[in-house]
Amino acid sequence: MVNNQHQKKLWTSTFIVFVTILSVVSIGGVSAQQQSGVIPVQPSQNGGSEISCGQTVQGNVTLTANLNCNGDGLIVGDDATTINLNGFGIYGPGADNSKVGIGITEDNVVINGPGIISGFEAGVLLTGASEFAIHALILQNNEIGIFLTGGDSISVEENIIRNNNIAIASHSGSGTSIESNLMDANARAGVTFVNTDESAVSSNSIQGAQNGIFLDAQSSGNTIQLNNANDNVVDLNNANGEPPTINQNTFSDNNCLVSDPGGLCLRG
Repeated sequence: MVNNQHQKKLWTSTFIVFVTILSVVSIGGVSAQQQSGVIPVQPSQNGGSEISCGQTVQGNVTLTANLNCNGDGLIVGDDATTINLNGFGIYGPGADNSKVGIGITEDNVVINGPGIISGFEAGVLLTGASEFAIHALILQNNEIGIFLTGGDSISVEENIIRNNNIAIASHSGSGTSIESNLMDANARAGVTFVNTDESAVSSNSIQGAQNGIFLDAQSSGNTIQLNNANDNVVDLNNANGEPPTINQNTFSDNNCLVSDPGGLCLRG
């Protein structure tokens, strides 16, 4: 287990940043019909896995059964840790609890699917770490699917992120690549950047959100390209209507209809 003082500090900082994230994203939600279109995956019994809920892990870790957790899922305890979900899932007590599926404060961490993380305030929470990659997971029914705070050199690739409040949120990060993910029915936003710089959001499919992709005024030097962002209230939102030249963000070849300001979509 991580020590209580460290964990309390981590979760307190997370709560403060979480409130900030929600305050800058426009309030809104998808319809009940869109929400009901997501079929939740039911967890099976844990069944004697050597890995347990709340455990601090390091090295090369492979799940051999589902984890059904009343608290946190797994905490990464050292650099150069790889977690292979191996087709299993980590299931939490619900999105309204202050628990995380996988908590990361160490560098050079990789999370590989296939697998599911569901039912946490943050499916994956990264705080102040670099060289992180997450690939081929399903993250669903969380408050935030992937929550990156103070991260650097992050890769989020080929995941399915659905039925969360926010799919991916980055706060005070840089060098993040979000590529080839499917984001569906995430009520407030698909991707949210707050004070995040020199990052790229490319070739994603995003639908059923208040904001498909949202960048605040302090997020600069980012590239948004080749995304299919459709059936959102606002598909692309640069600082609630500020011209991209204000914060040096680049929007190109995005297949969408509605942007704020106008003119950021191929079809808008």
